Amino acid sequence: MGDSKEQLQGEAGRDDEAGGGPASTNRQGVLEGKSGPYFSSLESSIEILKKRAQELIENINESRQKDLALMANFRDSLKIKVSDLTEKLEERMYQAYNQHSKIIQERLQEFTQKIEKISQLETELREVCHTVETMYNDLCVQPELSGDRSTASILSVRRDCSRCPQL
Repeated sequence: MGDSKEQLQGEAGRDDEAGGGPASTNRQGVLEGKSGPYFSSLESSIEILKKRAQELIENINESRQKDLALMANFRDSLKIKVSDLTEKLEERMYQAYNQHSKIIQERLQEFTQKIEKISQLETELREVCHTVETMYNDLCVQPELSGDRSTASILSVRRDCSRCPQL
């Protein structure tokens, strides 16, 4: 009997070492889904982490929505400011155009007056040339017959008058 008792104890020790004893039964129960105190706290920690992760994701999404709303407001206010500045710029451009138009109009008027004055002077010069030519024709001056200087100067005036456009 003593041998069989020792033999039973030896077999129980071997079962414990091989994972077949009471301690291994407890471990197998835990591994098979039976919750022990360690795994229940681990599962609660995992649940807490999942909740925190979900809260962080929701906070990130809320922040993104706020950022999008902020950007939309910024874009709208920027559009308004750009529109206002564009209107002011257009107004200044039109003022500059009007001022330049007035200056151009004044200079064109001065130019027109000067052209008219030149035209009048040209007409007067033609009349003078025609009068001088008529006077010399009336005097019947012939340069070949007379060799004096006054006749030569009269001929040079007559040549200059012939360059004047005819009326």
